[in-house]
Amino acid sequence: MAEHIERREVACANQTIIYQLTRKNVKNVNLRIKPDGTILVSANNRISTQFIDTFIREKQDFIFKALEKNTERQSSPARMPKKYITGEVFRILGEDYTLQVQSGWKEYAVMDGCQIILTVKDTEDISRKEKVFHTWLQKYMRQIFGQICRDTYAMFSENQVPWPTFKIRTMTSRWGSCHTVKNIITLNSRLIEVPKEAVEYVVLHEFAHFLQPNHSRAFYAVVERYMPDWRERKALLNM
Repeated sequence: MAEHIERREVACANQTIIYQLTRKNVKNVNLRIKPDGTILVSANNRISTQFIDTFIREKQDFIFKALEKNTERQSSPARMPKKYITGEVFRILGEDYTLQVQSGWKEYAVMDGCQIILTVKDTEDISRKEKVFHTWLQKYMRQIFGQICRDTYAMFSENQVPWPTFKIRTMTSRWGSCHTVKNIITLNSRLIEVPKEAVEYVVLHEFAHFLQPNHSRAFYAVVERYMPDWRERKALLNM
């Protein structure tokens, strides 16, 4: 079924909710709120717009809270442009860590409790501090994501799924992707900011594509088989 996209408005208690309705071959009415505040709804052609508008009104408390959280998150210290100075906050796996910058001949970064200690020769050199920090962060991501991938792969070994090549890069519209022909799974570097349970969901989601290279009912049956609480984990991506 070809997708049809429609912009709709629903009058709620205190304000109007504007959402984007996409008609596609899905079983349920699906609601998603993007980090920029865009409200996305998908449903098949058999479900009336009146039913969907009512669904939005019933979900208005959830929607307003999610939009408020998005605003708070975008304005939180963890999301502000970085200068790599002591006191700045970085979000790692859903938790906030405070940066502590110190001078030293050996340049490195390390987690220590609720802090990230960044040691550089010149504490005024922003570009150097950024490079040292991101070298550490890339290594940390490979370690964390790699372990999650290995744990997930163990669940799929019974299906003769090949061990894939993993890549990490910044993506604007997807948390992950799976190229089943080339046997490549790519994870969004922004996943390092969300709770570990959400990362585990994204990784399992991509592994499931090796068994079902689509988003059909059969695909989500695979996801639910290996992760019954996947909906709760997915919701953490927007927290």
